[in-house]
Amino acid sequence: MTQNKTAKPTNFIETVIQEDLRTNKYGGRVHTRFPPEPNGYLHIGHAKAISINFGIAEDYKGLCNLRFDDSNPMKEKQEYIDAIRDDIRWLGFDWEDREYYASDYFDQLYEWAVKLIKDGKAYVDDLSADEIREHRGTLTEPGKESPYRKRSVRENLDLFKRMRAGEFPDGFKVLRAKIDMAAPNINMRDPVMYRILHESHYRQSNKWCIYPTYDWTHGQSDSIEGITHSLCSLEFEDHRPLYDWFLEQLGVYHPQQIEFARLNLSFTVMSKRVLKRLVEEGYVSGWDDPRMPTISGLRRRGYTPESIRSFCQRIGVAKADSIIDIALLEHCLREDLNKRAPRVMVVLRPLKVVIDNYPEKQVEELDAINNPEDESMGIRKVPFSRVLYIEQDDFREEPPPKFYRLALGREVRLRYAYFIKCVDVVKDEKGNVVELHCTYDPQTRGGDAPDGRTSKATLHWVSAAHAIKAEVRLYDRLFVKPDPDDVEEGKDFTVNLNPNSLEILKDCYGEPSLKTAKIGDRFQFERLGYFYVDLDSSPDALVFNRTVSLRDTWAKIEKAQKRG
Repeated sequence: MTQNKTAKPTNFIETVIQEDLRTNKYGGRVHTRFPPEPNGYLHIGHAKAISINFGIAEDYKGLCNLRFDDSNPMKEKQEYIDAIRDDIRWLGFDWEDREYYASDYFDQLYEWAVKLIKDGKAYVDDLSADEIREHRGTLTEPGKESPYRKRSVRENLDLFKRMRAGEFPDGFKVLRAKIDMAAPNINMRDPVMYRILHESHYRQSNKWCIYPTYDWTHGQSDSIEGITHSLCSLEFEDHRPLYDWFLEQLGVYHPQQIEFARLNLSFTVMSKRVLKRLVEEGYVSGWDDPRMPTISGLRRRGYTPESIRSFCQRIGVAKADSIIDIALLEHCLREDLNKRAPRVMVVLRPLKVVIDNYPEKQVEELDAINNPEDESMGIRKVPFSRVLYIEQDDFREEPPPKFYRLALGREVRLRYAYFIKCVDVVKDEKGNVVELHCTYDPQTRGGDAPDGRTSKATLHWVSAAHAIKAEVRLYDRLFVKPDPDDVEEGKDFTVNLNPNSLEILKDCYGEPSLKTAKIGDRFQFERLGYFYVDLDSSPDALVFNRTVSLRDTWAKIEKAQKRG
């Protein structure tokens, strides 16, 4: 993946970096960082940011830090930090020994805040949060100065010291930067730098009862770490003037902030607040539920890190926001799994088939191809016997037009085996088909007829006597609308949740080669899709998650675009 530094840039970020390298702006260095807040699990949007930050560093032989922006003790947990580490490593990136925490810079940030107060560029304000909001003004109207804005440096230093000492209750005072309440950019209208919060910090314990805001923490943390290019998503573009202002007023090392469009994916929500609500209100089983867009959820569903990185590479780095079709993500996954996943036969909804003219005690071992995309994966042996299972959907008593699978009096091919013909149907007392009786042509072993006759359908199957039972969880998209937030007034995204996003099948049967399957293995169930052995599995009870179906809507879209 490493590029020549002089290669033609592929996006606007690389254009900036190559110009900085040419002018020796940062002494020939490229040093990025990925700064997650440890207040939830990472999602697919973070995977894009991770790929950009670590990828840029890798491509230009630079460095990338992992820095936890842990300045809000009310929302942060060690659980989230551990999960973030695991997700980044799973994606294939390594920050080596460069793991940092914004909370480790609290002393320095406090000293810098004191400097701004001494320079007359910060003040303690007694307005409440609502009053500050009212004073801020609008996009078309300037804000109003706080009546406490003219406090003396001496008074501000005293109050700020007393804030740190814990003299005041939560929210009683804040420290604000003194910039311009009439600035066109609202972020420059005396932003809050510190708020009072009597909460224990998971790393700093009870050392602090005032905590810095993100805007005050971010740029200075970049400066401390010697970051050259601070890459962040587009919503921080309006915050860049403030990022620059703080660094300029402090007179410290100044990295360059560059914004890129965040990832918006159809049929998906990316807000941590919304994802947390899905978990806490029981709409999903947890952060790693395979329906969630979290990296841990995608991982448990059976996605590969290579497919996610390929997806991030294909969508590229843009400056303008857009919505990416989730079909592209699924396409990247299929491309990867098609090359690596061994094929097996599994019947999800079994229908018993008895081959009347097949010897009762006879068992044959038939050759089955493990992966036609990779001959090195070889073949496996699949047992064939008198009693089989096929899919219920592969039989119709009264076949509709263009239904070429099994019906009474019709002949079809069994994968790797024989041609069979249905001669009788057995029903239960309710009229449901529970058993088929067929005959087979012993001259068609391997699935080919020596007389040249063909079948328009090839069915997968398993031998009933040799089958292993498994649970299969059929996951679908979590939302029914491409934009989950497209709701009527007074309603929220929950009305667009897909009631059929999970179907659990308890009585599925797979070929005996699956006896050796272990947690984390991936397979293509022939004709059905790609599946993953879930962590709920045990040696005696396999559980499979459907990762993705075989139907590739993105490939069809691409073909249509080429024809057009």
